[in-house]
Amino acid sequence: MESCLCYVTCGSREEAVAIAREVVERRLAACANIIDGLTSIYRWEGSVHEDPEVLLLLKTRRDLAEALTEAIVALHSYDCPCVTVLPITGGNRDYLAWIASETDG
Repeated sequence: MESCLCYVTCGSREEAVAIAREVVERRLAACANIIDGLTSIYRWEGSVHEDPEVLLLLKTRRDLAEALTEAIVALHSYDCPCVTVLPITGGNRDYLAWIASETDG
């Protein structure tokens, strides 16, 4: 079973926690890590912005990535949230098996 990492930026810790709890409870992700202290510099609607954000990392199965992305977009406060999916190409086989088992509905 292929695993992947979903990289998401959120406007607050509270939003990241709410999204993480919902997708883990729905078994769309096995685990969430929330990292405070992110500064994002980005171009939006013609101007450059600099804002504090919170990083949300979610581990899931590749075949759930689309459903996970859809759930995040529906729960997120941004008009166009950053949601990217990165393949996991290796690692602890027991951990990767755990991801598969925790996302098996």
